[in-house]
Amino acid sequence: MTLVAITYNLKKKPAEGLPEDFYSEFDEKSTISAIESAIRKAGFKTARIEADEKAYIKLKKMRPDFVFNIAEGLRGRSRESQIPAMLELLEIPYLASDPTTLSIGLNKAMTKDMLIQNRIPTAAFQVFYKADEKLLRKLHFPLIVKPLYEGSSKGIKNDCVVKNDAELRKKLSEIIAAYEQPALVEEFLSGRELTVAIIGNDEPIALPILEIVFDSLPPEANPIYSYEAKWVWDTKENPINVVSCPARISPYLKRRIEKIAIQTYRALNVRDWCRIDMRLGKHNRPYVLEINPLPGIGPDPIEHSNLPAMWYSMGLKYEQLINTVLYYAMKRAGINHNFKDSLAVKDLKKYVRRANRKAR
Repeated sequence: MTLVAITYNLKKKPAEGLPEDFYSEFDEKSTISAIESAIRKAGFKTARIEADEKAYIKLKKMRPDFVFNIAEGLRGRSRESQIPAMLELLEIPYLASDPTTLSIGLNKAMTKDMLIQNRIPTAAFQVFYKADEKLLRKLHFPLIVKPLYEGSSKGIKNDCVVKNDAELRKKLSEIIAAYEQPALVEEFLSGRELTVAIIGNDEPIALPILEIVFDSLPPEANPIYSYEAKWVWDTKENPINVVSCPARISPYLKRRIEKIAIQTYRALNVRDWCRIDMRLGKHNRPYVLEINPLPGIGPDPIEHSNLPAMWYSMGLKYEQLINTVLYYAMKRAGINHNFKDSLAVKDLKKYVRRANRKAR
């Protein structure tokens, strides 16, 4: 029986002195269990390998036939590429993007440079290595400040939107010190925030577009998908409506966003799946904020994990999501398997069209 190993990092409580969101990118045990259950139902044998310092030895000894990789990595600006690099050295095929794409995707400035080279719209920006560096003339307040090498809204707190130089310098100092890395400062786009997931390879498909809804956030909240909005204000005990899917947007804007998302997917050589975050600027023009080639896939609908939320909006089950992306990844790797719960391209397109029609 084909052995599929799952590589991952589990959430844990940060050690004293680390930021409270230090492990927010990592996954819950419930997510790993849901993935494993779906893979087993598809007829595979499974194994779990946590992406720690012992991972290489375990992979070398186990030699799985395929790896379902969602590991964020332990440390460094290229941490998401650690497991894929090991797997390539061992010649073991795996799910999702390769080390180059993952390293670029985690570096917000490098991603934006790639977007600019490919004429894909993204907000004007500047990288700060020190808090007292001069602000470029092309950047005008309000601005937003983020850690350069983080995902899952790490370091993006409610006060990251800054309206003057004093607020900018304070936030730069905080982020550079707390996360021990440069900070990205970019133009704050005041329009709607949207995210779109792409699945596939030869014929990538955009899932129904999801909108981040800010209306239900506390009065003091800035209109951003901050750490507080993701993990503090929206909880299982006190859920708030932070997402709407499919987003209620015009057919023209939907097509424009999908086109930009697929251009981004191809420009960065993303494989199998990805989530691409965008924001609208003047005249409802979409700008790419960042990409996530290792998207969050928490199975519980109450948690509002964005990619599964897009999938659920089509009336589909979590097992179908896992096995569909696994089918596309294995097909890319030349592995044949008779999947029962996966959706072929034409069937997935049908579900996307049906969900989008209901949203009109």
